[in-house]
Amino acid sequence: MTRWFALGLWLALAPSPAMAGEGLRKAALVLLWTPQAQFAGYYVALEKGIYRKHGIDLAIVPGGPGRPAADYLGDGRADFAVLWLSTALLRRGAGVPLVNIAQIAQRSSMVLVARKSAGIRMAADLGGQKVGLWGGDLAIPARAFFDRHGLTVEAVPQSATVNLFLRGGVKAASAMWYNEYHLLLNAGLDPDELTVFRLEEGSLNIPEDGLYALEKDIGRDPDLADAFVRASLEGWNDAFADPQEALDIVLRAMREAKIPANRVHQAWMLARMEEAIRPAGRMTGVLSKEDYQAVAGELQRTGLLREAPSYGSFVRPPRAHP
Repeated sequence: MTRWFALGLWLALAPSPAMAGEGLRKAALVLLWTPQAQFAGYYVALEKGIYRKHGIDLAIVPGGPGRPAADYLGDGRADFAVLWLSTALLRRGAGVPLVNIAQIAQRSSMVLVARKSAGIRMAADLGGQKVGLWGGDLAIPARAFFDRHGLTVEAVPQSATVNLFLRGGVKAASAMWYNEYHLLLNAGLDPDELTVFRLEEGSLNIPEDGLYALEKDIGRDPDLADAFVRASLEGWNDAFADPQEALDIVLRAMREAKIPANRVHQAWMLARMEEAIRPAGRMTGVLSKEDYQAVAGELQRTGLLREAPSYGSFVRPPRAHP
């Protein structure tokens, strides 16, 4: 058993300090997007009273258009946020003193998808092609991939749907393995028809979902940050232990938010999230120094980040309660 595996199990199972009679600490978590299985662990922890067991009266704030998670954290509208590592580093470089308190996703789930019938079978075939890219920070992994392969592409803004790719408006599209890729399969495409470029492969892994808080908030109440991480990891463990229960909870949250809910798609998403969160069947909750240095170095090399904070100042590993 590795040291980080043992830590992950301990954090997930260890109770928080006794809170009976002290009342619950109120806190808000802002997500990157609307309710879906990408965030199942947090909804499970909320629904099953895990946050309350750890002394927290938590409110989950959906993200999405008009609700940038980094802004909600930075201006105090949320105490915790789910952010991609690349986004968090850029915000830190811009002066927002945020800290990684747990790295949930250990592997990148971002892919580029192309039709083999378009003559795209290897990375070099993307050169000069129209490629759908999401805006802002979400394009960083794809652009790093192009740069690594010495490619110049014609970037086309991509919305939250895969319609542009399906209609032939681009030769390749951005997708998350747990989401848009499955939507393409549901639209009738066969996996054998597609060329998939996993952006995690090679020397650059840009892990996505991590949990972040502001330095000042951690300093003011470190126990709250620790309890929040423990409860969140416990929620993810429960979600993977009973995926059908987790799907029931997620689908209920989606319906309450008036979002179309498809159980088959959400089941695919939850299974793929487990692959990203605990590769080889283990969940650590820790951002590795190697991944941090690789991503920070890439952002610096491309001029997006002038100076990277030290690993020790940016990452606060989850702490087991004594």
